[in-house]
Amino acid sequence: MLMSRDDCLRRYGSDYLTAQQIKAGQLFQIEKGVYSDQECVPEQAVIAFKYPKAIMTMTSAFYHHGLTDVIPDKFDLATDRDAAKIRDSRVHQYFMPHDFCEDGAELADAQGYPIRVYNRERMLIELLRNKATIPFDLYKEILLNYRKLLPQLDIQKIQDYAMASPKSNMVMNALQMEVM
Repeated sequence: MLMSRDDCLRRYGSDYLTAQQIKAGQLFQIEKGVYSDQECVPEQAVIAFKYPKAIMTMTSAFYHHGLTDVIPDKFDLATDRDAAKIRDSRVHQYFMPHDFCEDGAELADAQGYPIRVYNRERMLIELLRNKATIPFDLYKEILLNYRKLLPQLDIQKIQDYAMASPKSNMVMNALQMEVM
């Protein structure tokens, strides 16, 4: 279980008693302000804990859903366009329009830790919306994997996300031409 400094203060009573728990090996400081009762915590879980309103997207989400075997260099996080800039060198931030940011966000499990990630249907829309910024070989790999998954996907959700997305006409055309 991950905890913030405030969580530790509530649980143990003071910074001194928190430090005693760390010294005794009952608590581990993962990084500044992040503590855990386990020594090894996946970095993805730490990032999700530090930025609870952010949603995993792009390469991070494609990798999480098993649509690519390319391990992301950075964690791709989507936030509302009015959110503060995330100043973490491990994160690449995408700013989303208010009315589109939460569409398709779900709570998922990453090695026993909760993370927020866009579902597969929403990620298909993100793939098509960001086609120009994704390396061609990665785009083709993910698109081929989507074609294999098509019977398992909720087509109505895909169409709803496509209609709500920025660039909706381009996304709908790409959906018809490249996926369906």
